[in-house]
Amino acid sequence: MISTKRIALFIILLSIFSLSHSENHNKPSIELEGVVDGGTYKSPIQLNFIVKNMKVLKAGIKEKNSGHHHLLINLDALPDLKMPLPMTENIIHFGKAQTSTSLDLESGKYTIQLLFADYSHTPHEVPLITDKVTFFIK
Repeated sequence: MISTKRIALFIILLSIFSLSHSENHNKPSIELEGVVDGGTYKSPIQLNFIVKNMKVLKAGIKEKNSGHHHLLINLDALPDLKMPLPMTENIIHFGKAQTSTSLDLESGKYTIQLLFADYSHTPHEVPLITDKVTFFIK
């Protein structure tokens, strides 16, 4: 027969596991789909931007837990993540709330990262950024 103490311990452990899992489940995150590290592709490439627990809105629309995507291409160093992101050939803004793009790239080696920023193009306090992916276009 199972003791009352063991049942209580099981319920406590199950509750702790459920709470810790639900916190991570609600944590904002982003993913870049379409290229994998070390992969070789034919241009154009199709990229999908996945965001969880944040709202994708057009630039300029100020709302809590929202923003839009930015693609960082061939950057040696990240821009200042406390400031609005500049618009350059290496930092592509998706301020119309796009969640995908097709990139036509010349043959060569590329690095790419996805960064989610707020209405003013400023990364969030805890930046939502993917790992850098290196890939090749043949």
